[in-house]
Amino acid sequence: MSPGIKFAKNGHVARVTLDNPKALNAINPAMDDALLAAWTEIDADPDIWVAILDATPGKAFCAGADVSGGTDREGRMALGGGLTGVGGPQYHLRKPLIAAVHGYVIGGGFELAMCADIIVAAEDTQFFIPEVKAGIIGESGILHRALRQLPHHIAMGMILTGERLPAAKAEQYGLVNEVVPAAELAAAADRWAEKVQACAPRAVQAAKDAAWRGLGMSLEQALTTRYEAIEAYAGTKDQLEGIAAFAEKRKPVWTGR
Repeated sequence: MSPGIKFAKNGHVARVTLDNPKALNAINPAMDDALLAAWTEIDADPDIWVAILDATPGKAFCAGADVSGGTDREGRMALGGGLTGVGGPQYHLRKPLIAAVHGYVIGGGFELAMCADIIVAAEDTQFFIPEVKAGIIGESGILHRALRQLPHHIAMGMILTGERLPAAKAEQYGLVNEVVPAAELAAAADRWAEKVQACAPRAVQAAKDAAWRGLGMSLEQALTTRYEAIEAYAGTKDQLEGIAAFAEKRKPVWTGR
């Protein structure tokens, strides 16, 4: 990985860490390239079943894009190594992603967190969309995600005033799955990763694929669509293991195959 991004694997878990604390973990072009490489490796490695995105402890999880070198993103992937869809082509991560956030989660950093499937937050976390307070407005991706992941008036209040949403309120509104003391954040993310690993990895990936594909459809269309990932899972070793384990009243042993 490049400076600004750490990447590590432990068993079936990959951990991707934003490591640019002096710049509030704002993402520069080199970090974007490294994040794209990380997502690509995570998806390509069958032994990685779940990923955690966190940041080096400091004031912020992420302040969005680092614009100190200019804002021209032509010819590059979207922010966050392609996850956000803002500023370039989007990367759709097949594996489940847990975001462990702390401190300030600002603008594009807020959007990056919302790209995760599960969010755990330290008690000091504050989410906000500050552009209007500075008299600017850039890419609009965060606006659309906020309206889809928060109650309408809560999201619009944040968008139109730039006011902050503390972790406790974010949990109340369903934006985050769990709020913990800052010292317990890494352990909480690991605990959620263990919960994911207790399930059949290819079934988890197929479920994520179907859920996200169906999100943009009408309910009728989503119910009548055939999802390739679910069909490809049929007859796999893990599906047969799940059936056998249920019949034998034992815990299944997943292989990801």
